[in-house]
Amino acid sequence: MSQQRFTHLDEQGHAHMVDVTEKQVTERVAIAESWVQLNQETFDLISSREIEKGDVLATARIAGIQAAKRCSDLIPLCHPLALTKVKVEFELHPDSHRIRVESLCKLAGRTGVEMEALTAASIAALTIYDMCKAVDKGIVIESTRLLEKSGGKSGHWLVAGTTP
Repeated sequence: MSQQRFTHLDEQGHAHMVDVTEKQVTERVAIAESWVQLNQETFDLISSREIEKGDVLATARIAGIQAAKRCSDLIPLCHPLALTKVKVEFELHPDSHRIRVESLCKLAGRTGVEMEALTAASIAALTIYDMCKAVDKGIVIESTRLLEKSGGKSGHWLVAGTTP
């Protein structure tokens, strides 16, 4: 197995932002997810839009979109990107009291949008936590991961065990 050099480190091991000037502009898409585990009461309050702070999922959606747009402000070596699409959606799983957060980020550019998609899913999940912490201190955010990415030199990647 060949060892891949870390692209964000120079020859001396110092961190730097990768120069993407010469890379091809291609359509790039990334999809990420995060899961939020709640107690039954909190899940029911979210489902019925009865959380005192307001509509949890609407607020989490806006937070996720905003986070994707601000990713380079949060993660030091990320390039600021002109995103052309950010989508944050939720699946409610009543049997397990879980909410699946899925984010999609898209652009035509020289670098990928994986970090933006992961940031969107993470911040949407954190916003659910923030809006519900008064009624449920045991909320668990878990399994944040990249599901799919396309575009650029490395092409299409899909997490194992899923179908496009």
